[in-house]
Parts: sequence; structure tokens; C-alpha cells
Amino acid sequence: MSEVQLTAYNVKTKEKGVPVQDAVITKTAKGAYMVQGHDGKGNKLTTLVNEEKAMAAIKAGIAKQGW
Repeated sequence: MSEVQLTAYNVKTKEKGVPVQDAVITKTAKGAYMVQGHDGKGNKLTTLVNEEKAMAAIKAGIAKQGW
């Protein structure tokens, strides 16, 4: 299995594929998985991922489980 990398779109700087640092994965009310973190420059990042990617990131130690 390849290494899991969590990336998001940075709305402030309009950059795509920015790596999420200090990621915390939470579940929304409808059951979707949401990644929240920052880009290392003080900008907050949030993105939605599927269950498979969320569980792989938690298992690999890239993200913390927030529920």
C-alpha cells in the first residue's frame, strides 16, 4: 500500500494540493469524514475524505481521530 498523504485546497492563497499538518479527522453529522489542520504558515485547512482514506491516515499515524 502506498503512503497516505492528506492534502487540501488553500482558499487564502488559492493553492491546490497543500499538505495538511497536525491533521485531526472528525465525522460530520451526516457521516462524512472531515480533515482539519493547518499548512504550517498559519492558514487553516479543511477537506472531506472518504472512509478508506480517513482510516488509512489514522492507522499510519498521519492524523488523529477526533471522535
